[in-house]
Amino acid sequence: MFTGIVTDIGTVIETEKTGDLRARIRTSYDTGTIDIGASIASDGVCLTVIDLGPDWYDVEISAETVSKTNLDTWAPGKRVNLERALKVGDELGGHIVSGHVDGVAEIVRMVDEGDSTRVSLRAPEELARFIAPKGSVALNGTSLTVNEVDGREFGINFIPHTKEVTTWGDAKTGDRINLEIDTLARYVARLAEAG
Repeated sequence: MFTGIVTDIGTVIETEKTGDLRARIRTSYDTGTIDIGASIASDGVCLTVIDLGPDWYDVEISAETVSKTNLDTWAPGKRVNLERALKVGDELGGHIVSGHVDGVAEIVRMVDEGDSTRVSLRAPEELARFIAPKGSVALNGTSLTVNEVDGREFGINFIPHTKEVTTWGDAKTGDRINLEIDTLARYVARLAEAG
């Protein structure tokens, strides 16, 4: 489990496509404190560490995960949001995030408002009903509050701090973004269907 509070920006060093996708990610985390088998959310996708070096870790990504996320765009030099898994007693600063991406949204508009940036995204049709104003979503692993919803489109506001400590400062119209809907929204919708 994660909180959606990004704690490092990693860089993809190399990728190798076989039956699956293997990636090496440079990090500023102390890799001496990371175990083989640990989970690290990388652009919002919970990935298992399979190898470690002094300033990097390797992950293997199944074809299924690649098909449901934007990880097919990973190439050397790509910056990615990172978050290590929660430990008992950690502060829960965002919202509960599983690292199980539900689908990919697309940035359709970006408008600067003062020092902040308002971003409008289009969700896949099957996920749009789970997104509500003032609800939470995780986008590329970042816990965010939804400002408004209009059909499949929803808006997020990024303050300068968020743009600085995550990869959101690099975002542009047309980008495909990993979307994880709020777990609570998923269960409320399921209960409403059953009732």
